[in-house]
Amino acid sequence: MIKQILPLTSIVVLRFLGLFIVLPVISLYANSFNETSAFMIGLAVGGAYLTQLIFQTPFGILSDKYNRKVIVLIGLVIFLIGSLICAFAHTIQLLIIGRLIQGVGAVGGVVSAQVADMVKEEQRTKAMAIMGGGIFASFTLAMVVGPIIGGSIGAQWLFFLTAFFTLISIFVLYFMVPDSPKLTYSFESTKKDLSKDIFDKNLWVMNFSSFFEKTLMSLIFVIIPLALVDHFSFSEEELWKIYVPGAMIGIFAMAPASILAEKYNKPKLVLFIGIFCFLLAYLFITLADFEKILWIFTFGILLFFVGFAMLEPIMQSLTSKYAKAYFRGTALGNFTTASYVGSFVGGMFGALLYHHFGLSVISAIVIISCLLWILMICFIRNPQKQKNIYLPLQENLREKISMIENLSGVIECYINESEKILIIKYNSTLTNEKEIIEKIN
Repeated sequence: MIKQILPLTSIVVLRFLGLFIVLPVISLYANSFNETSAFMIGLAVGGAYLTQLIFQTPFGILSDKYNRKVIVLIGLVIFLIGSLICAFAHTIQLLIIGRLIQGVGAVGGVVSAQVADMVKEEQRTKAMAIMGGGIFASFTLAMVVGPIIGGSIGAQWLFFLTAFFTLISIFVLYFMVPDSPKLTYSFESTKKDLSKDIFDKNLWVMNFSSFFEKTLMSLIFVIIPLALVDHFSFSEEELWKIYVPGAMIGIFAMAPASILAEKYNKPKLVLFIGIFCFLLAYLFITLADFEKILWIFTFGILLFFVGFAMLEPIMQSLTSKYAKAYFRGTALGNFTTASYVGSFVGGMFGALLYHHFGLSVISAIVIISCLLWILMICFIRNPQKQKNIYLPLQENLREKISMIENLSGVIECYINESEKILIIKYNSTLTNEKEIIEKIN
């Protein structure tokens, strides 16, 4: 499994490193141009996320129809072009154009779908956890390296570095990532079930979860620097002392969360714990702000990173499990779009809430949001009741796809043409492997 997903994970890590590494300095870099404004600076900072929000779902839909590897390649090339435009920009307008083009290469959901295609469902949470750990590591490295490079030789070199990372990603994709598995379905069933998939309540709960998680993440990254500078006499150069330990603890929290979700069949429990960590984190941060006690504030941040690390891989894994194979790219595209909407909302309103209402009001909003979130999680089904049968493909099985899908308890049936395997997903509370195989034969 590691060998299968490592190249794709490295692509995701390098792409996010390129996005994260400019974050600490891009607002200062945008402000250095002539004839700029607060709106244009904001567009330079958030432009990439705005276009990613717009293009995630279209890229996901395309990846369901065509080879996901080709779609990822197109996205990386677009991201490379945008990075080079930013690097050579001599006006704020060119910088904004470059950032907007960077975001058009929105392949995060497609890569997640490709990872889901390449590993068995039983290994999916572990695969997502590895990918999530890599993203955490890229964020940690970016928070340390970005200000150093940007401050010493210029922020434009960060965009050259991003372009270089993207070239490496394209090389890895072309030479080390196999073509996405070609899947065959019963197309009558696909058309019949498509409307159900679009309005599936489990997928919608995961989309809202993605929105809440990224909103609270963006919100806390607004709060942390403001509160540390305002109340604890931190300088901007010292912020990494808080971020790095939090990110490291988060990485270590991923493994037990994945084991609890997969080995012990408790994904909903992991979600509840992660959301509760978010709730407690904001309470501790607010308490520390009142009492001006740094260790309580730091403990709240660490709790947040633990919650985030538990939620991130589990939610992506659940989304990929709830979505049927032919709908997976679209579902993960919608999931990723919801995350960018959340990032925009949290970043947009975080500073306004902090300056005008303070942490107590923010904490109250977060508590209400988390309670609503927990209530929503109560209504999703446990996908661990879903099990899979993997059968070597024989021609008589190919002809029986429609019949198999109509068996009691069978959720979906499709063929991995690349590996010549028939995959049958079924509800283990309604049937079992022995019954299904007997009916097939």
